[in-house]
Amino acid sequence: MLYDVRTYTCHAGKIKKHLALYAEHGYDVQRRHLGEPLAYMQTESGDVNSYVHIWVFDDAADRARKRAALQADPAWAQYLARSSDAGYLLSQRNQLMTAVPFFKPKP
Repeated sequence: MLYDVRTYTCHAGKIKKHLALYAEHGYDVQRRHLGEPLAYMQTESGDVNSYVHIWVFDDAADRARKRAALQADPAWAQYLARSSDAGYLLSQRNQLMTAVPFFKPKP
């Protein structure tokens, strides 16, 4: 399994607006192509302007295939344009990770 761990940081005071925009225009499109995320979490302490989501793929080829389909979807392009125009995001960090041998993810 390949875990795509994404951390996004919003400008101060903009996270609620950004998440509302994503919930309305991005989430369903992304799930249609990538499946259900393992987690979608907002920070409670530390950098409270950030959130993390984790997507699970069989391997790098599965991730590449699914992300290519997502990028080709006009609805996703529309969401990205709305997000860019809104300007709520400050930064993005992506980590591709694999589980350690003793970890057994829940089905």
